[in-house]
Amino acid sequence: MSRDWSLRLARPADAAAMPGIERAAAEAFAGEASIDPARTRSEADYTRLIRKGHSLVAHVGEAMAGFIVAERFSRELHIWEMDVVPAFQRRGIGAGLVRAAQIDARNSGIAALTLTTFRDLAWNGPFYARLGFEEVTALDAHPRLAGELANEVDDGLPADRRCAMICFLD
Repeated sequence: MSRDWSLRLARPADAAAMPGIERAAAEAFAGEASIDPARTRSEADYTRLIRKGHSLVAHVGEAMAGFIVAERFSRELHIWEMDVVPAFQRRGIGAGLVRAAQIDARNSGIAALTLTTFRDLAWNGPFYARLGFEEVTALDAHPRLAGELANEVDDGLPADRRCAMICFLD
């Protein structure tokens, strides 16, 4: 199967499209995930993350098809958001974005990637598990991730369905 999409490092100008892509992806599974599609990161938030240097975008032709934004915390790279436009899903773009982030992190001397997600949705917890992530069960050893999960619960996400995940890089 030929790949009809490409990846590149995100640029500040890409931030303008990211809230709309995040919203479209959230709307695609809002009923299953207790997510309010209207609550997206702002363009300014995305610009700030892009300037940190660990964010990527995927394109199909001239159209931005998806993105991943991440931020370094000591020896970990935390994935804040990864979304693919619904029309471009199921082409390997999401997995390609995560694999590229793993390569970027490894090349930057980062020991692990982290994220928070829904443990029970096929395109969340199980998707990341297929890419080498495992659920963090000892949250007391990962106070940053424990704090992020607590913030999500405060924002209305269901605690019993959320988890933190980590992918150690060799």
